[in-house]
Amino acid sequence: MIGRIGIAAAACAAAIFAFQGHAQQAPARPSVDAPELAALGSYGVGVADLEFVEAGRADPLQGADKPAIVDRHIPIKLWYPAAAKGAGTRYRTALPGEKGSDVPFEVPGLATPGAAAAKGRFPLVILAHGYSNTPEVLSWLGENLASKGYVVVAPAFRDPPITIRTPAARAGPLTSRPLDIAFVAAEAQRRAQAGQGAFAAADAARTALIGYSMGGYGVLTAAGAPLDPAVAGATRGVLAPYVAGAEKAERLKVADLKAVVAISPASNLYGTPLWAAPGVAAIRAPTLFIVGSQDHVVGYDPGVRTLFDQEVHAPRYLLTFREAAHSIALIGAPPAMRESFWDLDWFEDAVWRKDRLMAVQAHFITAFLDRYVKGEEAKAAYIDGLVPNSNDGKWQGAPGGRYAGFSPGAPASTIWKGFQPSRISGMNFEFKPAQP
Repeated sequence: MIGRIGIAAAACAAAIFAFQGHAQQAPARPSVDAPELAALGSYGVGVADLEFVEAGRADPLQGADKPAIVDRHIPIKLWYPAAAKGAGTRYRTALPGEKGSDVPFEVPGLATPGAAAAKGRFPLVILAHGYSNTPEVLSWLGENLASKGYVVVAPAFRDPPITIRTPAARAGPLTSRPLDIAFVAAEAQRRAQAGQGAFAAADAARTALIGYSMGGYGVLTAAGAPLDPAVAGATRGVLAPYVAGAEKAERLKVADLKAVVAISPASNLYGTPLWAAPGVAAIRAPTLFIVGSQDHVVGYDPGVRTLFDQEVHAPRYLLTFREAAHSIALIGAPPAMRESFWDLDWFEDAVWRKDRLMAVQAHFITAFLDRYVKGEEAKAAYIDGLVPNSNDGKWQGAPGGRYAGFSPGAPASTIWKGFQPSRISGMNFEFKPAQP
């Protein structure tokens, strides 16, 4: 009997250890060489699965002669600050594989389903994924921000498989990004203002938008960039009432917007321009652009750098990972997505470590949102006045060897504040102020 109890206890301990091992591998947990502000915050992380429903909306993917009018069901992954840290979870999701069928996989997470929410009022963040992605592959950012006092709402857009490369299929994400983001933001704000359920802790008056790839197109549109009339034809007329100058164009703009983060944002889809003049120059909210210099999906220059230059009426920042390509925002490839080059290429960059990419982005996104959404002016030192080329930073008298400490920033050091001296190469960070 004692032997059986001992064996059972050992098995239980092994199971707990295995689960803790999975939790430690959660993408939201930064590596030991991560910059300072990538570290997790003081809150636990809760997660909930919800669904928003927009009644009676035209769907370009349904209907024969014209788009069908249907109820739009939008699954929501909600990450929020929790009162205590929990055991974590495992997300189950899937992405289209090389042959078009979904490849299922799991993602270890730090969040605890249904955890009690922390007391307080926290800024609201809408997190928009890319073409054929899911919220779970951005869990590293959703969980990281929730631990720092943000309520993160991540809609699942349920795109057609990206392997279906037809104009009819592309009408789905072209339509869903601006319409879903505008609806989800308004509905989340409404529930926050009414103190409903999991949104009671969210502060609707402090809203931020974050989007990757097609999600980047969506958040820049929701921030005020007017849709080009060409997208009307590309969406079977569904977006016609929302293009520049049309009667519903203003409905796409998110209220109480304090900041925007656009990671590798799309601005042109297979020859279809996405915005009409003045384009992103219509945006007034502070914006952080993030991109790889070898991004051949959305382009660098011309491309995301062009958007950075054109957004003249907003204070904006540009973080460039030199030699990185488009796959900078998703988690590292899970084992199930390492069986073919095509599947692996969803996730991994040819030059940069994925955990490094995530950590640097978490650092700068934290500094940017804390400053412009929470009003923490002390965080300005992490993003203002930096030497544009990270390689040019100097720190006289810095400890030698494998020093793990962080640069204090100006005036003592021009190595970017919050970075270790040996972990600073290969990036650019630029700022341009708003013009009148």
